[in-house]
Amino acid sequence: MLRPLVCLLCLSGAAGAETPMTTAEFESWSTGKTLDYFVDGALWGSEMHLANRATVDADAGGECRSGRCYPQGDAICFVYEFSPGPYCWRFLKDGDQVTAEFVGEAFADHIAVTLSDAPVACTPEVGV
Repeated sequence: MLRPLVCLLCLSGAAGAETPMTTAEFESWSTGKTLDYFVDGALWGSEMHLANRATVDADAGGECRSGRCYPQGDAICFVYEFSPGPYCWRFLKDGDQVTAEFVGEAFADHIAVTLSDAPVACTPEVGV
């Protein structure tokens, strides 16, 4: 999901005092949760963050891809089976809102992210 097609934006329109999340903060925020990504109000994809930095990712209605994340400097990097990578992001927090900034390139697409407790909806269910 965190492939270099996208940049995550918070749900609010105005940028405030964004502070980078540490690896520990990111893991506390995401582990055991599913991050749902929306483009123009429509679900684009989801990524479930499991223990030991494992992930399960899928585009909306797509196949599951197992992956993992790891820290690299001030970024969190992601690798997925059958997909080139790594894809590295800096996660920024502004109050309850979180944004992600792709390391190395700028992106025009903005994707809103929300947290949920639901598993990733994809086929087949890999690692779920």
